[in-house]
Amino acid sequence: MKKLLLILLTSISLTVLANNQTLDSSSVEPMPVVDYVDLDRFMGDWYVIATIPTFLERDAYNPVETYELSSDGTIATTFTFNKGSLDGPTKIFNPRGFVTDKRTNAIWGMQFIWPIKADYRIAYLDANYQQTIIGRNSRDYVWIMARTSTISEQDYSKLVDQVESLGYNIDNLQKATHAN
Repeated sequence: MKKLLLILLTSISLTVLANNQTLDSSSVEPMPVVDYVDLDRFMGDWYVIATIPTFLERDAYNPVETYELSSDGTIATTFTFNKGSLDGPTKIFNPRGFVTDKRTNAIWGMQFIWPIKADYRIAYLDANYQQTIIGRNSRDYVWIMARTSTISEQDYSKLVDQVESLGYNIDNLQKATHAN
């Protein structure tokens, strides 16, 4: 019963999340995205460095997003983290990414439950594919991610400045905690 309630609440929250994006997108200038993403280079592990978290990510430690390009062109995604502490219970979510802009590969629909695909935009990606910023048109959630669990303070400050330039309230940005 508890699991059914959690699934129902997750479904409702993701529906609201998707609907908010649709409603907000008409009144907000579209978020810029990178010119092109080489999907093969983008695949692999990305450590969440900072985020304006969704309800699933609150109190998440060691958050890592892993992408794998499937033969059908979708992106198999594994989001893992420890709930509540560095050694808390491991939580795993497996949304699927759908590239919706084939010209840039930078705009995806991220599907946690069928048929809802949440807005997911690669707004920044460094030339070496080591740091990225993922955002949403509605500017409600954002993720600063890197190939390593830590980055320099100088890089972090630049990425935070970039997040702010995208129209986010950086007061809501929370640094993630990783074991190493």
